[in-house]
Amino acid sequence: MFSGKTEELIRRLKRAKFARQRVEIFKPAIDIRYSEDSVVSHDSNSISSTPIESSASILLLSTDIDVVGIDEAQFFDKGLVDVCKQLADSGIRVIIAGLDMDYKGVPFGPMPDLCAIADEVSKVHAICVRCGQLAYISHRIVDNDKRVLLGEKDEYEPLCRECYAIALQESLE
Repeated sequence: MFSGKTEELIRRLKRAKFARQRVEIFKPAIDIRYSEDSVVSHDSNSISSTPIESSASILLLSTDIDVVGIDEAQFFDKGLVDVCKQLADSGIRVIIAGLDMDYKGVPFGPMPDLCAIADEVSKVHAICVRCGQLAYISHRIVDNDKRVLLGEKDEYEPLCRECYAIALQESLE
């Protein structure tokens, strides 16, 4: 979180639209933090999107499209990998944003498999709020052990490996 993933997704999709490419953007229906029907960055930049419950819907809604954008891909089912492969194999450019790890540092949803089949991967990092180094993880700062907890700076803080280890130790004391 806070690394600019959604900001970069929006930038790339707006460029495609400017180039008169046919673009469709999808996001998980559960993500209603800023908007129900737009992808919105923490800096309030936005682009209209289609909220969906399942990755299979992407194939149904992607006819006559040049570029497909997908935000918060970690929240989708594992079928997203096959959907993206089918889209790419049919000549559609697929641009995805998502967290590669959950708050415990465990690979998140379909992201590891998506990274494996991607033609290109751009990994962006937040800055550790404790020391200023590149952040490694979105550390959850609220007491909740659900894997999926939509949140912002009140629920998560970006930490580097060293500061994350210190935070874990502090939580045990």
